[in-house]
Amino acid sequence: MNADERRFGLLLAIVLLAFQFTALAQTTNFAHPLDPLSKEEIAAASKLLKDSGKLPANARFQTIVLNEPPKAEVYAFKPGDTYRREAFFVAYDRTNNKTFDGVADIRNQRVVSVREVPDAQPSLMLDDVLMFQSIVRGDSEWQAAMRKRGINEFGKVQVEMWSAGNFGFPDEQGKRLFRGLSYLRGESKNPYARPIEGVIAVVDMNARKVIKLIDSGVVPVPQATADVDEQSVGQLREAPKPLQIQQPNGASFEIRGNEIRWQKWRFRYALHPREGLVLYTVGYEDGGKVRPILYRASLSEMVVPYGDPSAGWFIRNAFDEGEFAIGRLAVPQEAKTDVPDNATLLDAVFSNEGGGSLDAKRVISIYERDGGVSWKHVDYMTNQNQSRRARQLVMSIFVVVGNYDYGFNWVFHQDGTLELEALLTGVMATKGVSPDAQQKHDSYGHVVANGVAAPHHQHFFNFRLDFDVDGHANTVVEQNTETLPPGKDNPYGNAFVMHETPLRREAEAQRKLNLATHRRWRVINPTVKNSLGQPTGYLLFTGENSVPLPGEASAVRQRAGFMNSHLWVTQYEPEERYAAGFYINQSKGGDGLPRWVKQNRELENKDVVLWYSFGVTHLPRPEDYPVMPVHKAGFKLMPIGFFTQNPALDLPK
Repeated sequence: MNADERRFGLLLAIVLLAFQFTALAQTTNFAHPLDPLSKEEIAAASKLLKDSGKLPANARFQTIVLNEPPKAEVYAFKPGDTYRREAFFVAYDRTNNKTFDGVADIRNQRVVSVREVPDAQPSLMLDDVLMFQSIVRGDSEWQAAMRKRGINEFGKVQVEMWSAGNFGFPDEQGKRLFRGLSYLRGESKNPYARPIEGVIAVVDMNARKVIKLIDSGVVPVPQATADVDEQSVGQLREAPKPLQIQQPNGASFEIRGNEIRWQKWRFRYALHPREGLVLYTVGYEDGGKVRPILYRASLSEMVVPYGDPSAGWFIRNAFDEGEFAIGRLAVPQEAKTDVPDNATLLDAVFSNEGGGSLDAKRVISIYERDGGVSWKHVDYMTNQNQSRRARQLVMSIFVVVGNYDYGFNWVFHQDGTLELEALLTGVMATKGVSPDAQQKHDSYGHVVANGVAAPHHQHFFNFRLDFDVDGHANTVVEQNTETLPPGKDNPYGNAFVMHETPLRREAEAQRKLNLATHRRWRVINPTVKNSLGQPTGYLLFTGENSVPLPGEASAVRQRAGFMNSHLWVTQYEPEERYAAGFYINQSKGGDGLPRWVKQNRELENKDVVLWYSFGVTHLPRPEDYPVMPVHKAGFKLMPIGFFTQNPALDLPK
């Protein structure tokens, strides 16, 4: 491995592991069953497993993470109680291409279970990253493809790792694979400005060789750079006058270990190596008690399918969570740019592949921000104004997945609304195009610079929302609003009504949005009524969305069946965590939600889980290049009958 390879491998490792720094120590006074594993607990679990003899001696740990205790134990917990501490692990034996998972009981020093998982590949590992560049650069066919394009300094080529997916190719079955895409980085900071089009290396990571090289023909490599640092951009506009955010008396939120308290909200958090930011036991203080709303909320899966059918593009269907472990890709946040000056930055701890730990510094932020006007009314007879300014609490992470950057904000409002903001930015995946092709309309993408096009693509997110609205016995109700036909009940033609239909079983709870009927869904507790006699509840208020555009028979639709409906509802089962299944890397499809709902379990007055899928269809613009302005999407969870009046009425002026 030459100096350039070592340098680039190190850079990738740093990004993948979210920078290795010192984590915050948890205060033992606030210890809780849902606290993430500490460094000491990760080491203890690793030692138990290694000493047990139940794993191959050379097995590497893809993850060691808290095995979350049962709900009943969490809800029954009181400070000072003894509680279980278990670790869930995934381990990989590269020599024999075998995957294992199981549970270690840290408190009682025993291995609870170890099983071999057939036909399963764990998600991306650091071991893969460190090997990948040298494997591809050392391949003679790849080198020949570079020379055909006039590139002789292979160290200046960045080979990007992409998940292999599963397209049913016989020569790709039963192997641990990644695909290599090439970019002429040189001295540039933005390699995506110079794609080396048409060259795809299929790498067997265990054999450590390229098993197949696809070269669909030479396309000129763009020569221009497109770096986005201040020095490269050149003349900058005049800076606006300073805008200061000050809290002279400190922040209004309180951090107790992994619990946050702010403006009647109470919740716990963790940075999960796969899921990213997870919220637990979300509740709102009302009448002197904390009323439960959500037990657990997190990103369950996300996938980015591209719409270009050419040889180098149809294979690009990255599952950023299940294939790349998006939580471990969280990066440190910068004050004044990523977050405002008043942000508090928090640390996290992940396991490493040897069974030790890695400290990720400043990867979570929490801060208050101005929320605009909360409510207002002017009595026009007296000209008296009553208005209140809103405040919001934001908990945030940013992750880097190759060219794309994503932010995920959980936003707490004073009126009982909880909002999820997904921030899409970074650099588009780019395609080299010849001068002739650039003059023609490309139906699969758009030209964004000389010699550079960006193919159409979609981003689909699925969030798992485990509701416990005022308790476990919840029901999901669909709302549709329709115009009444003319008649005695609608003599003037202006009437429209809203109908509610409970979703009684899982088979009927696979629903799509309907703009024509303003379709919405609310989670109610039929056994708890407000003072108006209405069941308490929370409403899923949807935002931007799309339908999946890849065909139903496409590989990505088979593997990401959660895209087929915007809403899924299942009866709570703690093992059903990921919408496309647990082992999505190189999966054949059919797992996750499409399989689980075949049980057709009852949903009325049950412990229910909502799975909300939303998509962003990106048709690239020149203004999205060389770095994309942030595009914001997401949803809100809003009280509906949970209170009997505006809960922000008591805001002081």
